[in-house]
Amino acid sequence: MRWKLSAGVLMALALLVPAAPVAAQTAPPGLNAACQTVERKVYEDIRKLVTIDLDTATDVQVRILANQILAEATAESLSVLPDAVQKGLDGTPDDLRTFLKTGLSKPWSTALRVAVDQTLTGAGTNVKAAAQKALDDETIDAYLAYLNDGLYAARALDCAPKPPTTPSATTTAAVLPTSSAGPTAGGGKGAALPETGADTGTVAAIGGALLLIGGTGYLLARRRRSRFVA
Repeated sequence: MRWKLSAGVLMALALLVPAAPVAAQTAPPGLNAACQTVERKVYEDIRKLVTIDLDTATDVQVRILANQILAEATAESLSVLPDAVQKGLDGTPDDLRTFLKTGLSKPWSTALRVAVDQTLTGAGTNVKAAAQKALDDETIDAYLAYLNDGLYAARALDCAPKPPTTPSATTTAAVLPTSSAGPTAGGGKGAALPETGADTGTVAAIGGALLLIGGTGYLLARRRRSRFVA
């Protein structure tokens, strides 16, 4: 009977205690993969939940701690870790104590790595780079830093409006029409310019020659007339 009462108290504490760190954790809104403002998903540092000495704690205290971790892992929709914790809870008190001391980090790290991989779906350039950096680091601290902060900072860069592209000088020159006053393809002058120079000089020379011929004819005719009268 005493064990049943302790188990009931244990389950009540396990359900109530995990809510405290989650409620205390607040974060500003962030952007999702579709660049929409949403509430951030916060991943707790489970190591901060371990506030007891696992070597000297009672079996009840150890079991409460395991249930806290299980509740947090389930709330964060982590893979691998909830099953690993549940397996420890299903074993003996010594097995559970050993798991929390030495076996917790591996499934937790794997679960966080899977969570990082999941953010790559539909990700932009900056998110991919930040995620890859965390994956290359391969530490729990790197995974948590990316999932809680780095991911949203990278998304903000990917979702920022892109500046308009400036056309290059070559493209601008190809689009602009060629001025009619400019040189033609053959290197001559534009069609709109009046023709001067050699052509004008030729016309003036012909006119002068005609005038000279006319004047000479007039003088010869006058001399003939004068002789006839004499």
